[in-house]
Amino acid sequence: MDLTNHFLIAMPSMQDPNFDRTVVYVCEHSDKGAMGVVINRPTELTLARLFDKIDLRLEIAPWRDEPVLYGGPVQTERGFVLHAPAGNYGSTLNVADDIGLTTSKDVLEDLAGGKGPKQLLVTLGYAGWAAGQLEHELAHNGWLSVAADVHVIFDTPANARFDAALKLLGVDPRHLSSQPGHA
Repeated sequence: MDLTNHFLIAMPSMQDPNFDRTVVYVCEHSDKGAMGVVINRPTELTLARLFDKIDLRLEIAPWRDEPVLYGGPVQTERGFVLHAPAGNYGSTLNVADDIGLTTSKDVLEDLAGGKGPKQLLVTLGYAGWAAGQLEHELAHNGWLSVAADVHVIFDTPANARFDAALKLLGVDPRHLSSQPGHA
């Protein structure tokens, strides 16, 4: 099953502290592995401070005060911009018809110039899985998966995305157990 454009919701039994109570938006999934970005773990770094570090000025509210997110434990020094619409940027992976993941600076330059995507999240780092690793974690109850909802990504506050993603499955987070099992 291709999980591109799906959410992975960490189960309470998740042993890796990098993913405790996280929602990962899967940007690519194939027999070679998977990659995505955590969408619900803000850092203390704001977009304005990030832009200063890369010699761009961001003076547009409300973007200035938006937090940069922890995207995952891989390449934490590298920026990833999840945005809608997908646009036409130098290094963009088209994840869905309306969502792109860009690693090139041109999307940030457009944002600084007031021409950027209408919706975006900026992360440092990403989550990655080798061939078969994600399938193994799913089989061992590490994650729940559900088709992604653009409103959860861009319209829901970061601290509410975990519960919102679970709600897509009809699951109340208070009913999750750390004990694995199969029905």
